[in-house]
Amino acid sequence: MQIRRAMPAMGRIPAAEYGVTLGDFFFPVFLGERLGSRLQGLALAVVGAAIVAASAQIVIPIPGTPVPITGQTFGVLLVGAALGARRGLASMALYLALGILGAPVFREGSHGVEKFFSITDGGVFQFAPTGGYLVGMLFAGWIVGRLADLGWDRSVVGTIGAMAIGSIVIYSVGVPWLAAAAQLDLGLAIEKGVTPFLLGDAIKLALATAVFPSAWWYVNHGRSDGPR
Repeated sequence: MQIRRAMPAMGRIPAAEYGVTLGDFFFPVFLGERLGSRLQGLALAVVGAAIVAASAQIVIPIPGTPVPITGQTFGVLLVGAALGARRGLASMALYLALGILGAPVFREGSHGVEKFFSITDGGVFQFAPTGGYLVGMLFAGWIVGRLADLGWDRSVVGTIGAMAIGSIVIYSVGVPWLAAAAQLDLGLAIEKGVTPFLLGDAIKLALATAVFPSAWWYVNHGRSDGPR
């Protein structure tokens, strides 16, 4: 099908375009037709997992909190919005599975189930401080992808909204997990697990706002081919 030239408003894209995201334009039309939708989706999920893994290696430690600033959350939001709900979820599930199975894809090349929890020699179950953020990223990849399926990433306001919602989802899982792991009350967990990252989140929102509507403008005005 052909994407309409006019830039649709958030939530007002034609019904025929629901589910069409920027990921559908990563492959030339002739290559996408040869691969088929399933192989194309798998390839995009692998690429998405690789992007998140690469972004996780950008780390800025913050004194006083076990949670550093990383590029990982931006990678998750970027992949979710670019690939849509199903492929975004598949990318994050693949990324987490690879890390749990031993691939060095988590922060600073770390890996293993101990990034989520551990059991002491005395048999005591313990949460890892940052494990909740990883779990939250799985849900965020799907939710941001779903909003992209509905066309939110095609406008500035929609992109900001989708990325903000994705960040809130990550925090909504990560902060209670951090509180349980570090035995903090919820207020202190927010102080250590949210407040230091608000400026970084604002920068990520600005970057996403610059990328997605501009990319859609190019798709609608700079290309004559689209997913068929």
